[in-house]
Amino acid sequence: MNHRSRPIGAGPGGRTARQRSVRRRKINAVLFAFPALLLLGALVGYPIVFAVVRSLFDASGEHFAGLDNYSEMFGDPATLKAIRNTAIWIAVAPALLTGLGLMLAVLTEKIRWATAFKVLIFMPMAISFLAAGITFRLVYEQDPQRGVLNAVAVGAHDAFTDASPYPGARTRGSQVLEAQKDGGYRTARPVRPGDSLTLGLVGLKPTALPTTAAQAKTAPAAADAVTGTVFLDFVPGGGGRPDTVDARERGLPQMTVELVRDEQVVGHAATGPDGTFRFTAVPDGSYTVRLPAANFAEPYGGVSWLGPALITPAIIGAYLWIWTGFAMVLIGAGLSSLPREVLEAARIDGAGEWQIFRRITVPLLGPVLTVVFVTLLINVMKVFDLVYIIAPGPVQQDANVLALQMWLVSFGGGNNQGLGSAIGVVLLLLVVPAMVLNIRRFRRSQT
Repeated sequence: MNHRSRPIGAGPGGRTARQRSVRRRKINAVLFAFPALLLLGALVGYPIVFAVVRSLFDASGEHFAGLDNYSEMFGDPATLKAIRNTAIWIAVAPALLTGLGLMLAVLTEKIRWATAFKVLIFMPMAISFLAAGITFRLVYEQDPQRGVLNAVAVGAHDAFTDASPYPGARTRGSQVLEAQKDGGYRTARPVRPGDSLTLGLVGLKPTALPTTAAQAKTAPAAADAVTGTVFLDFVPGGGGRPDTVDARERGLPQMTVELVRDEQVVGHAATGPDGTFRFTAVPDGSYTVRLPAANFAEPYGGVSWLGPALITPAIIGAYLWIWTGFAMVLIGAGLSSLPREVLEAARIDGAGEWQIFRRITVPLLGPVLTVVFVTLLINVMKVFDLVYIIAPGPVQQDANVLALQMWLVSFGGGNNQGLGSAIGVVLLLLVVPAMVLNIRRFRRSQT
């Protein structure tokens, strides 16, 4: 009689206890993962599918448009500028952040208060992008009284360059002085030795004059000299005659005056407390008296950080402030796990610190640096709030990026969700390769 042998522990259905255990584990895994998968599908999967489908319809969402939204996107100057700015972000921000993080991680190993320093650098990560954007909007203000950067820039500039004594001063349209293209003034008629000039200016508050300013006086004429008075042609309370030194009018001291002949400066003078100046031993001839533009230049106002030329670098600077701590901490963790015996062996062999850093530290940190770089690469492609908050309205298009353009087209006045969805799909396609690379790198590090 032929009897078939049954495996030990086999049940009536022919399954072993091991098979039943594996089946139960799979069922349990599915049951535990199902809520997460359901949530992931609702929050990630469905929006992606909906965006892809919506990008194929027009602004109303009722008529199929095919790839028209994609062709319109690449023909729109605003979107092309957003693509260009996004490319600048991708090329600059991740590399700078990774380099700064590496530098700070290495330096913190050599200082006593490393933990406190790391906390200080990492602290901006605890601040929301909204708060950081508002903070840097104030930091970049043009007014030096409000903007920190321009306060520093103006202070440094004024420390090495003398400010103009009478910014904004001008003539009242008299026949004595005429304006020049560079902002200065010159006498409208030729002058000769023996002439005495009265050069009246307005546009200045009496309270803004130097403390040395005294009552203006008419300069006495001399046969071989050109003399004159530069004064504030304004009488408090009203009255007075134009281009004439009246009572209670004050001189403008320390005003630079030039004597010009044939477009060549042949003499320099500075006005005294009463506004008088004098060119002596002047040969006979025809001359022009000039008040250079440096006397009237407006005070240095700093750098236009929020202007069209610098708005993108300014926002990248704010982004660096926020994310440098992230890069430093991750790279510092990788640095702490490096085999110290390799570094000590290199030092014993006579390698310098720069050689150790370049030939040993950086190659061993390669996987960590790649993860940090790719993570930041993904993040900069999604930057939105910093650009929206920091960039003023008139220059927002100059700082525009793809994520902001997607919002502007869809909800910020464009009301074209078909085109906005197409921009979102393109942005997703740009992010996916970096995400795949990061996931593969992570899996490789786990094996």
